Amino acid sequence: MPELTDSRLARPAGESTVFDVVVGTAAVRESPDAAARLATQVLFGESVDVFARQGGFSRIRCHRDHYVGWMRSDALSPAIAPPTHKVAALRTFAYAAPDLKSPVKFMLSLGARVTVTSTDGDYASCTQAGWVHTRHLASQDAREADAVSVAERYLHTPYLWGGRDSLGLDCTGLTQQAFEAVGVLLPRDSDMQCAWTGDDIADWKAPGALKRGDLVFWKGHVGIMTDSEHLLHANAWHMATAREPLEEAIIRVRTQYAEPIGARRIDVDRLAGQVVPRWMAETVA
Repeated sequence: MPELTDSRLARPAGESTVFDVVVGTAAVRESPDAAARLATQVLFGESVDVFARQGGFSRIRCHRDHYVGWMRSDALSPAIAPPTHKVAALRTFAYAAPDLKSPVKFMLSLGARVTVTSTDGDYASCTQAGWVHTRHLASQDAREADAVSVAERYLHTPYLWGGRDSLGLDCTGLTQQAFEAVGVLLPRDSDMQCAWTGDDIADWKAPGALKRGDLVFWKGHVGIMTDSEHLLHANAWHMATAREPLEEAIIRVRTQYAEPIGARRIDVDRLAGQVVPRWMAETVA
């Protein structure tokens, strides 16, 4: 059982300053070293608290899910205006001008947050980003209708430990992105998701007990059911996000690793739009 004082989440000591990420995707690493293991990623427009600097890195805590790590300082800028929109396409480009033939500044992934200041034809001028096609944006408070449909958009995306963007993500990056799109914020790691989100499905092994949107957990892994029999998950066997029969996944993982430890159901209607989830409110502030 993870603790709310877990070092992955606990606020570092000292004063902090709010900064926003101003690159398409910023890597958060376990130590201030470009060769250190990736812990998570932060998308454009998301905010972090900066506590310390070491070399070219900043010690940060993500506003989104309280995850702690080290990020390159040049990916950050003093906090800008609150976001007005978010990227609604799986991925899109931020251009230097309102013209698809203009140079691309960087790529933006689903869920990246932008502040629109003006429009020119089909393009929106976004602070610190550039020009983004308006059909790839939605209002900041817009919600998708179905978490599974969002997760399915990542099918075949390469597996990346610690990844959260449309070019590479891991199992909990996938579930985080899918449920945040419908208004429910999940913690970053599978042990936290299993302990702190949704309701336990006591009879989940019974035929027909699982349904679309349920989460099935192993120690260190999670997938989302697309119906009562099929699992969608970013996994290291396929090295991609894949959909397969749950029973096949159970047999393969059992042979290599372990049995599932349980399943949980998230009541989206009840939780969507909750400003501060209980698990986040209770982590060390």
